[in-house]
Amino acid sequence: MSEIRAGTVLPAARQPVTLRTADGLSLVGELALPAGRPPAATLICLHPLPTQGGMMDSHLLRKAAFRLPALADLAVLRFNTRGTTSEQGTSEGEFGDGETERLDVEAAIAYAGAAGLPRRWLLGWSFGTELALKWGNDPAVDGAILLSPALHRATDADLDAWAASGRALMALVPELDDYLRPDEAIARFSRVPQAEVIAVDRAKHLWVGEPYVRIVLNEIVRRVNPRAWPLPTEWTD
Repeated sequence: MSEIRAGTVLPAARQPVTLRTADGLSLVGELALPAGRPPAATLICLHPLPTQGGMMDSHLLRKAAFRLPALADLAVLRFNTRGTTSEQGTSEGEFGDGETERLDVEAAIAYAGAAGLPRRWLLGWSFGTELALKWGNDPAVDGAILLSPALHRATDADLDAWAASGRALMALVPELDDYLRPDEAIARFSRVPQAEVIAVDRAKHLWVGEPYVRIVLNEIVRRVNPRAWPLPTEWTD
């Protein structure tokens, strides 16, 4: 048995993917699947703001892909939105301030559907939560998990549309967030009766530190595949 640490990479079937958007762009991505067995559910990851360094390899999304296929039988689809660069490569196009990225979200959902990936959930972080709320309210997804939602670009109308859809919505809100803190988040998300808002003590917007990573990954699994919750902290090699 070995402890699961910040840099731990657990076994998975990983493959590069290319997403094609309706306006003709190619987006760089990766799909991580449980090794040797079908996934129980799927995470479609929407990364933080690319103009501030956000990308598919931002640490929470990377650690989800490194751990959750093995620990929770989840498929994890990550990709760079238009114009975004990471170690995986650069997606075509230019940053659209959350508007033209609608086509990127649609392409990711369509890819997951065409690949037969089950029980599709959006996992948005910061800017990615805006994309999920604005463009991810789609019959092909079961719901969305929001990490550090800012609610800058997403409007009350977007929240009302989620309320009307009945699709699941969970927001993890850091106590010390730079943009939206728990009390305000509870008030804003009150428009969505099915929304679950979870305040995380002492956490900050970027969720730096292994204790906060474990909280986030456990809450994701609790919602998406509760049979695998709580996650172990050790792995048998």
